[in-house]
Amino acid sequence: MWEMDYDQAAAVWINKDKESVHMEKRDLKNKIDEFIKAHNTCALATASGDFVRCTPIEYNYIDGSFYLFSEGGLKFKALKDNNHVAFAIYEPYGGFHELKSLQVMGTASMIEPFSDEYIKIMEMKKIPVEAMRKLPMPMNLIKIVPESFDYLESDLKKEGFASRQHME
Repeated sequence: MWEMDYDQAAAVWINKDKESVHMEKRDLKNKIDEFIKAHNTCALATASGDFVRCTPIEYNYIDGSFYLFSEGGLKFKALKDNNHVAFAIYEPYGGFHELKSLQVMGTASMIEPFSDEYIKIMEMKKIPVEAMRKLPMPMNLIKIVPESFDYLESDLKKEGFASRQHME
């Protein structure tokens, strides 16, 4: 009977990364920042115990952190117990020669409604403070501080680099 070797499958990119050609960190950071700024929606994964949720949600990338406004939803069930999150930003799939995506892992925290940081993000999004104060409940603001990035771009091979680049 066949048995899946999950450890071997999980180690594929870690092992490939040891042999691959890496970009300079500064250049990779610039590529990642450009990609993040060219998009505004991610698929946010949260989990706690046996509960897993993946939520498409708009983000803003400000001062190296991601900010996501949300009315609520089941993602908060997981965030209550586990502040470790992952999310993906990606281009539509067009074949192996047109891959372009970013996976981010980080730590989430909640920003207090109407605190200085909350108002700063509202102002950057041009959300009127008085309009938010009139809501029955203010929107929740999730802040994600990234810890690692996995950037995938097929065109990097043309520049002599591995198509997958990792940055802590």
